[in-house]
Amino acid sequence: MEPTQELDYYKMRLRRYLHSGFPELLGNDVFIQERSDSAAEAYEEAFRAGNPVEVCNEEAKNVLFEGLHFSRFSTIFEVLISDFEQDLKDEQFRPVAIQLLPVCGPVFAKYELDDDFAYSPEYDLLYAELTGLIANWMGHKEDAGKK
Repeated sequence: MEPTQELDYYKMRLRRYLHSGFPELLGNDVFIQERSDSAAEAYEEAFRAGNPVEVCNEEAKNVLFEGLHFSRFSTIFEVLISDFEQDLKDEQFRPVAIQLLPVCGPVFAKYELDDDFAYSPEYDLLYAELTGLIANWMGHKEDAGKK
């Protein structure tokens, strides 16, 4: 692969991933460029060290997605789908989840979020807090619409 093709591949792959789990990072071109460059370098270093292509790909993937396994957006989206499916139409889930990212920021700030957070006991507490906050937020939105 040509270096620019490789970089484009990593950028495209990262953008797809960010779209589904980290839409708030999609506009951060510096982050995307730096992370893509680092992934390409990781692949190249692994290749030069004589590793098989599978290992090189795994090294690049680890760099590309480092710190991006727990998604605030995906968690909010999951809460909406699980607990508010009657309140929203299918096409509303994603835009509402994006809108809720800053609203839910203070709740997320209470927790030490890392890639394995979804498997921790604190996840259930976070989920419950988010559900309450979102219910309150949706109630206020409905009240504002009635005025």
